[in-house]
Amino acid sequence: MSTLEEHVDVGVPIDRAWDSLHRLENYPRFVEGVRDARTEAQDRARLDVETGGRAREVEAEVADRAGERVMEWQTTGAPDLAGSFSLQPIDQNHTRVQARLEYDPDTLRDAFGGPRGFAQANAIERLVRSDLEQFKEYVERGR
Repeated sequence: MSTLEEHVDVGVPIDRAWDSLHRLENYPRFVEGVRDARTEAQDRARLDVETGGRAREVEAEVADRAGERVMEWQTTGAPDLAGSFSLQPIDQNHTRVQARLEYDPDTLRDAFGGPRGFAQANAIERLVRSDLEQFKEYVERGR
């Protein structure tokens, strides 16, 4: 299993960043490859994802530790992925958003296609960084 951690500082209060992360229906606006996202039940999410020319449905269980401002998720089927978002206040109007992704590179390649080895790891890092930057733009624009 590989672990990737990235973060971005956003110019909004922690409550606004937290609320934006919980609006799954808006994930297509800032998560590359997500075509549709919705909450199925209080602790389940379904995302329609297209990447590497392949479309697939991904289900995940979501758990909040709201008091700690941590949202954890785990896919319920293939591909086997897990991760979290944690938010930390920098000051009254700025928040650090930390993303953590745990994945098996071979499983991701099999599920979504793409390069092998180091090239795939670099592609995943670029994708997560890009998604965080897109989230920053999204939340700072106040949509």
